[in-house]
Amino acid sequence: QVQLVESGGGLVQAGDSLRLSCAASGRTSSIYAMGWFRQAPGKEREFVAAMRWSTINTYYADSVKGRFTISRDNALNTVYLQMNSLKPEDTAVYYCGAKYGLSISYYYRIASSYNYWGQGTQVTVSS
Repeated sequence: QVQLVESGGGLVQAGDSLRLSCAASGRTSSIYAMGWFRQAPGKEREFVAAMRWSTINTYYADSVKGRFTISRDNALNTVYLQMNSLKPEDTAVYYCGAKYGLSISYYYRIASSYNYWGQGTQVTVSS
């Protein structure tokens, strides 16, 4: 089992920056990829960013590429999401996910392919 603890959400205004953190504990040595997803009320959970753990290859949704950056601290088993130039449409609950098992990178973008999730952290961007 893996436990994921998220933090860093909050209320900001458009153009501001925010950094989210996700600390993993438990069975972490075999994690294949970690990702960030977000979900607004009444909407499906959508892909934001992901990282393949072994190679540090990163993947981004078109809507956030150039504004958001995913990174890691391997020693702390922690993944970060640096969010810059925030927009009101970024408002959502942000979830951290951990994926086990080999797959092509396409599945990093699919929420159902992740095995564990954090509790979510609210990000609200006002205009």
